Amino acid sequence: MIDLYRLLRPLVFRLDPEVAHGLTIRALATVPFPRFGGPADPRLAVEAFGLHFPDPVGIAAGFDKNAEAPDALLRLGCGHVEIGTVTPRPQPGNPRPRLFRLPADEAVVNRFGFNNQGHAAVAARLAKRRGRPGLIGVNIGANKDSVDRVADYVAGIEAFADLAAFFTVNVSSPNTPGLRDLQGRAALAELLGRTLAARDAVATRVGRRVPVLLKIAPDLDDAGLADVAAEVLAAGVDGLVVSNTTLDRGGLTDPVGARESGGLSGRPLFHRATVMLARLRRLVGPTLPIVGVGGIDSVDTAWEKIAAGANLIQVYSGLVYAGPFLPARIRKGLAARLTREGLGSIGELVGTRTDVWAERDPRG
Repeated sequence: MIDLYRLLRPLVFRLDPEVAHGLTIRALATVPFPRFGGPADPRLAVEAFGLHFPDPVGIAAGFDKNAEAPDALLRLGCGHVEIGTVTPRPQPGNPRPRLFRLPADEAVVNRFGFNNQGHAAVAARLAKRRGRPGLIGVNIGANKDSVDRVADYVAGIEAFADLAAFFTVNVSSPNTPGLRDLQGRAALAELLGRTLAARDAVATRVGRRVPVLLKIAPDLDDAGLADVAAEVLAAGVDGLVVSNTTLDRGGLTDPVGARESGGLSGRPLFHRATVMLARLRRLVGPTLPIVGVGGIDSVDTAWEKIAAGANLIQVYSGLVYAGPFLPARIRKGLAARLTREGLGSIGELVGTRTDVWAERDPRG
């Protein structure tokens, strides 16, 4: 299967990246793909923010923005899928072209700008799969022209409270002007306070307290990280997602990456995002769950991300270069490596190399 994708990849790469992605989502949504990789090894199970994950591997937000194919993605060997980012009203996002491959770096640059079909359409789609197995998280954001962006996040909680396994509050996309300002301490305190209050207000109606996670940028300095950690702990946020795409272009060999604006993801993000994750792990302590995202494209990078302090991991850009069987391959490889290393569970790996990673320069 891996070799088949390598044969097909040159043909896929002849297509415009966004067209190719759209065709992939359509295929996943319509073709009855089998489940790959079989059931997860029990040693890979993760208990985080009150949920049971059969394995730590998930699909990051942005891949299936409108919840068109979450069940097909789960069948690729994932323990969870995060859909979105979803905003209250539909919006087209930024003008095309807005997605660029950097093959020499195995990276991607995007400046989508939260293009999505809006709360109503996505909630209706998720409602149709109600009762099916599988953990589907909902990544929520604000409309570009919103006059009260915090109210947009509150609206997201209210719209999906009975449909989401967990929420991710996305304040870290670089493609919506001013959005990252919500990571500042005062703004973040207001955002988290109102969002968590909304979650608690609907808990009785939906019969459970849905976990809320915060997704941050990898470009924060140490003071910014400390502020985020302080506010997250003070507010009682259920977990962190580290990290979104980066504006940094250091070390790229593909000239497209230096020329095109937007967020960079893929292999070049791995080092920076993993350093940020480890530093946040030291700041928030050993118990707060962290989802590690950024540059995971192999068993080795997945292993290192978890060792740096991640309880769960998510892939996205790695699928572009390694193919759709990457999650199943990572899951199988993690189980094999647990055996080689003499570990009884994936939880024993979490944080074993936090200090090593935290001391590294994020610039590589």
